[in-house]
Amino acid sequence: MKNNRIGIDVGGTNIKIALISNKGEILYSNTFPTRAEMGYVYTVSNIKQAINDLMTETKSNKSNIESIGFGFPGQIDYKNGVVRNSTNVPGWNNVGIAEIIKSEFGIPAFIDNDVRCATLGELKYGAGKGAENLVCITVGTGIGSGLVLNGKLVRGASNAAGEIGHIKLSMNDGPLCGCGDFGCFEAYASGPSIVAMAEEYIKGGKSTMYREMANGSDITPYIVSKAAEAGDAVAIQIFKQIGHYLGIGLSSVINLLNPEKVIIGGGISAAGDLLFNPIRETINERAMKIARESVEIVPAELGNTAGVIGASLLMDS
Repeated sequence: MKNNRIGIDVGGTNIKIALISNKGEILYSNTFPTRAEMGYVYTVSNIKQAINDLMTETKSNKSNIESIGFGFPGQIDYKNGVVRNSTNVPGWNNVGIAEIIKSEFGIPAFIDNDVRCATLGELKYGAGKGAENLVCITVGTGIGSGLVLNGKLVRGASNAAGEIGHIKLSMNDGPLCGCGDFGCFEAYASGPSIVAMAEEYIKGGKSTMYREMANGSDITPYIVSKAAEAGDAVAIQIFKQIGHYLGIGLSSVINLLNPEKVIIGGGISAAGDLLFNPIRETINERAMKIARESVEIVPAELGNTAGVIGASLLMDS
């Protein structure tokens, strides 16, 4: 009986692989370097080896593995199983990874964007359990999102739905975004925004705990959040401002989609109430009454396992 599935979460630095039960339990997991600089053929070879190792270690074979699912950063053609383009994993342009893996192992294979996979994981086994309409965002280097409406993952006409990070928060100006436009949501409220704000305060002569904590190294969002937790007034103000920006962007999303839940994950969400309180306050002020009264703003629950668990669910999505 085919009870288990394989989930694979491909990142710019590491690839995670796991055997997932039909109850969402991780039965086996492993991590190995992506080594994208070696080219996609090298990485595909390592992925095949990792699948073989998983099968050997867990005494699995194609008769008891239902599917293999991949979460991949970048633009994905879900229908055809192709990585169109991946900014974090250079060299992956129009790679038909689903067919490659299906041909090798004789097991159905599926692929989607990594944030959509995390969304599926949270929907079925995490913070989104029981919800029919939700938005799941990850706040890191940028802002990625997955959308679920009426219980179904939304992909859009060309599998490009959910680019919440590129909602415009200003008319004609604002900070430059990595997409080349100005005033995008993620240019105001992501990891690099925290670092830029932190460095601006230092240039302005502010005495800050995070400067001491960095001890000559680069300032990171994590260091700023630790300083805020320790009571540093400047770091607390930075998270208050970032939370305010996130609240403004999410107010538009809440007005448009009327979700029951907005789930927030990614490295920055570890700041907890320092971030979530200003987000909730801003939404309360800015979102429309009926929509804001029916939404909960909650942290993601699955952490680093959301990607592999969600990838294992792609067959059903």
